[in-house]
Amino acid sequence: MTTKPGFTQHDPSRVIRADRGTEITAKSWQTEAPKRMLMNNLDPEVAERPEDLVVYGGTGRAARSWEAYDAIVRTLDDLEDDETLLVQSGKPVGVMRTHEWAPRVLIANSNLVGDWANWEHFRELEAEGLMMYGQMTAGSWIYIATQGILQGTYETFGAIAQKRYGGTLAGTLTITGGCGGMGGAQPLSVTLNGGVCLIIDVDKTRLDRRKSKRYLDEVETDLDTALAKVIEAKKNKQALSVGLVGNAAEILPLILDRDEAAEVDIVTDQTSAHDPLSYLPIGVSVDDWREEAEQDAEKFTIRAEESMAKHVRAMVEFQDRGAEVFDYGNSIRDEARKAGYDRAFEFPGFVPAYIRPLFCEGLGPFRWVALSGDPKDIEVTDKALKELFPDNEHLATWLDAANEYVEFEGLPARICWLGYKERQQAGLLFNQLVAEGKISAPIVIGRDHLDSGSVASPYRETESMLDGTDAVADWPLLNAMVNASSGATWVSIHHGGGVGIGRSIHAGQVSVADGTELAAKKLARLLTNDPGMGVIRHVDAGYDRAAEVAEERGMRVPMIPELDKRDEESAAQ
Repeated sequence: MTTKPGFTQHDPSRVIRADRGTEITAKSWQTEAPKRMLMNNLDPEVAERPEDLVVYGGTGRAARSWEAYDAIVRTLDDLEDDETLLVQSGKPVGVMRTHEWAPRVLIANSNLVGDWANWEHFRELEAEGLMMYGQMTAGSWIYIATQGILQGTYETFGAIAQKRYGGTLAGTLTITGGCGGMGGAQPLSVTLNGGVCLIIDVDKTRLDRRKSKRYLDEVETDLDTALAKVIEAKKNKQALSVGLVGNAAEILPLILDRDEAAEVDIVTDQTSAHDPLSYLPIGVSVDDWREEAEQDAEKFTIRAEESMAKHVRAMVEFQDRGAEVFDYGNSIRDEARKAGYDRAFEFPGFVPAYIRPLFCEGLGPFRWVALSGDPKDIEVTDKALKELFPDNEHLATWLDAANEYVEFEGLPARICWLGYKERQQAGLLFNQLVAEGKISAPIVIGRDHLDSGSVASPYRETESMLDGTDAVADWPLLNAMVNASSGATWVSIHHGGGVGIGRSIHAGQVSVADGTELAAKKLARLLTNDPGMGVIRHVDAGYDRAAEVAEERGMRVPMIPELDKRDEESAAQ
């Protein structure tokens, strides 16, 4: 769709794929890397609607327009190692002379002043070509397709297994909705933990795509058949995932009225409920979806919120019957509340329910990409990580499972969860492998914005903070500034993310292990300080485990006497 001359957001003729190999067109790997990662975000294997520049989440773009994309690529090819490209909501707006330790790219997406931070104002600006929605890793060029959220989802379902089911999901049935770019990680995450998953999606092509990538075992269009399969697998304690074509707002209430409802153990959802225009209301067909949303966004929003209220009501009623029910960070509870459902927040978000203890240790998503395009480079890093952390059986189990089940989409990539004082060890190891030629080209190291110290999101990462600071956004801003000061190759600050306009501020960072001594110095600081922000944030909120980690690992926190001491190891780096 073209909103005005020279502003193209839809171009089916454009097919983007990142360059591979060791030959570069930019002036250094520090600028070749962001260019390849931008391109990788729009690879047809990776992106949701690459012809529209949409990477995932219905509206999350990598660039504001095709003209902006071309200008970004052209500028990165010409950028010097002491210059910084500024990108404002997907549009390159300037190049500044900085220094070699400064980021090569600084990105700000979707940020609006408080009173104007709503979907209505955002959409007015977007329609005029003045802003775009960057989601999290879409607009910061570090999306690695469904694998990017796979480990976090795997960790979440593993935490549920530990909390309630004796360490395994074998013999349990999970029902969820949404099998798109982010939600598509759910079925494999459940089966890797031994369980059975029934995942509902309105769009059969999404289910078929996940099946083709081995994230999903089977696809059904009939509710009776799907239920029979998952219940049989549950009885046999067989790991199985079945995708059902349908609308979760209709299917969940139908299941509640059947005897099979007693077999349901876990209920969650990862539809694109953060943006009502990306949630299909009951009574609207998939074929008519985009046209109806564009014709009357206000009416469509109301219908979507009414459907979400039915959806959430069914989830609450499953909880009433004893199921483990949680919000997976897509704001569906708040949308249901807007539609008048007063019990919407009776089930928790996944972070306070399962993940916060990990955040207190600075644990979070650590991802890396082989810029060479050679899968063998990822094999080398997997093996090296297991040798680096020989006592971490959970990490080894994950890396083995990822090697067996994860099919690379776009540039070969991997993700795992590492904590404070672990990420910098991994980064330095990768840089050494590049320097020694054991990896054929530099490695990009980044993370999701869903991390321990990089986000303020009261309906997700910072829900129910111990001290009530759920909505304090100073932390992600400090995180971005620290990362920009610590040697990151590119840094981003976004508004909205996976929960929607007005509901979060979050920051991302990416660095390049190019085998140089300078890269090693940057990585040592960046990959210590970034997760360290998570520990400090939770220390400040009053979490005892965070204070223990800070003391154990030598973190300095000025207003806590026992933590107000210098870490000589970090000071020497």
